[in-house]
Amino acid sequence: MTKTTISSIIDQLGVTKYTWTIWILVGLALVFDGYDYIIVAYTMPQMAKEWALTKVQTGSLASWSMLGVVVGGVIAGMCSDRFGRKKTLAFFVAFYSLLTLPIYFVQSFEAFAILRIISGIGIGACIPVAITLASENFPTKNRGFFTAATLCFYGWGWVLGGIVALNVVPSYGWRVCFLMGGLPALYAIFILYKMPESIAWLIGKGREQEAIKIIKHMEIVATGKASEWPPGSIALPPAPKKVGVSALFSSGYIKATIGVWLLYFMSMFIIYGVTSWMPTLLIGKGYGLVLGYTFSILQNLVGSIGGFATGFVADIIGRRKNVIISFIFTAAAILLLGAATGKWTVLIIAVLVGVCMQYANGGALPLMAEIYPTEFRNTGVSWAQSFGRIAGFLSPLFVGYVQQVGFDFSSTMNMFAIPAVICVVVSVFLIAETRGRTVDGIANIKA
Repeated sequence: MTKTTISSIIDQLGVTKYTWTIWILVGLALVFDGYDYIIVAYTMPQMAKEWALTKVQTGSLASWSMLGVVVGGVIAGMCSDRFGRKKTLAFFVAFYSLLTLPIYFVQSFEAFAILRIISGIGIGACIPVAITLASENFPTKNRGFFTAATLCFYGWGWVLGGIVALNVVPSYGWRVCFLMGGLPALYAIFILYKMPESIAWLIGKGREQEAIKIIKHMEIVATGKASEWPPGSIALPPAPKKVGVSALFSSGYIKATIGVWLLYFMSMFIIYGVTSWMPTLLIGKGYGLVLGYTFSILQNLVGSIGGFATGFVADIIGRRKNVIISFIFTAAAILLLGAATGKWTVLIIAVLVGVCMQYANGGALPLMAEIYPTEFRNTGVSWAQSFGRIAGFLSPLFVGYVQQVGFDFSSTMNMFAIPAVICVVVSVFLIAETRGRTVDGIANIKA
């Protein structure tokens, strides 16, 4: 009997309506995830005023969820590799939604912090599961584009948060924004009933008949008819010698793991420091609430262009070269912003920074999903994300500290060029090229 691999089937069908459906279903989960995370950035000025917070305490409003995000990422990877991508994603969408809603009722900084830490577990769990689920359904030659573009949905959630805050906060107050953050729990039910499970995961678990049923559906969507798939017709990839967290640091993967962890840590330090504080910094510079919010919305919206472009370019020139170039441009854009004067000059260059940040971060995403085999792919993605989220916790606090000791807008922005340069160095010495790897062939490739 001639056997074929999951990658061969997906690659032969190419990009179909099924591919786009998976992309959108996963993407919507990230839109809601992004909203529930970023909404605090748009409500920081009001909460800081209501609770009379210091600069460091104000920065911590955006940091508390990151403690939960780190835990959520670690838990999600193990749950997803064991119980499946779909169930894990649905559970954590419901989790973060139902724990965002009660923030509407909090009356103290301490109560807010506790709820954000707990809800952060769900927020942190969704991104690695979504990225893994999506990457396992995309053709090899298009996987860089689709994986990076998937993260754009998370950025659109940030845009949604800004739009909601701009229209809700002035009239109804900041609390209503969190009340609306509970609505995505309804989408979790939709995921359970409408989203297919990852075929690669099903095959890896020996659930061939369930995988074949999905393959036939894919074929019908693509060609109008399904092939016959007798039992045993789908080849299983060689089982790795190790699985779980220990496998990430085994001889075949340790260099790639360290490289991706450092890359993502520095990228998150830039993104969460800049994005969490930007509305507040602009309001502090006299831009006003409406202009400050509008700018942040524009920065995230235009930034999504970078997310789309980076995956497309990475499929052409390679992941490693794309990441190196992108962080060079990010460092340059940040330094330009620090030197900018004049209201509109600052706004235009800041939008450029947003594009460069999203481009660079999106360029790193395919690497996470492409350096590990199916058996511990989501563990690898989630632990890299969790390590990066530590920077997401520290960065807003650090910005609050430097603001408190007297850093102005320019000095604050300039310091973010340092982690961008570190990303360039890490990419040169620790990152291996992964373009063209199939999800079945990864186990045989040393990083």
